[in-house]
Amino acid sequence: MKGLLFIVSAPAGTGKTTLVSMLVEEFSNVTRSISYTTRQKRPDEVDGKDYFFIGQEEFQKRAQKGEFLEYAEVFDNYYGTSKKFVEEKRSLGKHVVLVIDTQGAMKLRDYEDAIFIFVRPPSMDEQRKRLQKRHTESSDAIEKRLSWAQDELQVAKDYDYQVINDDLKVAYEVLKSIIIAEEHRTCHFRQFSTKKG
Repeated sequence: MKGLLFIVSAPAGTGKTTLVSMLVEEFSNVTRSISYTTRQKRPDEVDGKDYFFIGQEEFQKRAQKGEFLEYAEVFDNYYGTSKKFVEEKRSLGKHVVLVIDTQGAMKLRDYEDAIFIFVRPPSMDEQRKRLQKRHTESSDAIEKRLSWAQDELQVAKDYDYQVINDDLKVAYEVLKSIIIAEEHRTCHFRQFSTKKG
């Protein structure tokens, strides 16, 4: 009855968090792992819901204790996935979705039967517009993210699936179909079914 582990990565502003939130809202047996981070909380974010916001010293202590399934440094901030959270949820039959960057994802490439999904922007021009619309970063920070996105797109070939988020509804239907199909693959079959609500 062990749940599956899905890794979802995408360049910043591609809509991965929105897509995963839609998934969690529709399916009761899908949950999103909440990462720990040392970065500053944005105005619209909630501690314990979007991320666990902690200081760098506490993050390093947790890392040294081996509490993270994976962790990575991105734009001078650390992000980590709680090993305990993932293991507990999966043991309850929940499918756990990790929304992490490509650095962290590649550290889990050989982890059990993890399924890797990369969400792509329709184009880099569109990606720039989306980042500018967020109004959360300076022009320099946006350029840095776009440069990083180019590197991430090179790694996309190592993922099991790629989803282009040109239209949110279509991208969601594709993502949902991947989750359902993987749940029913013979090697993953555990006599459970995706439940709505």
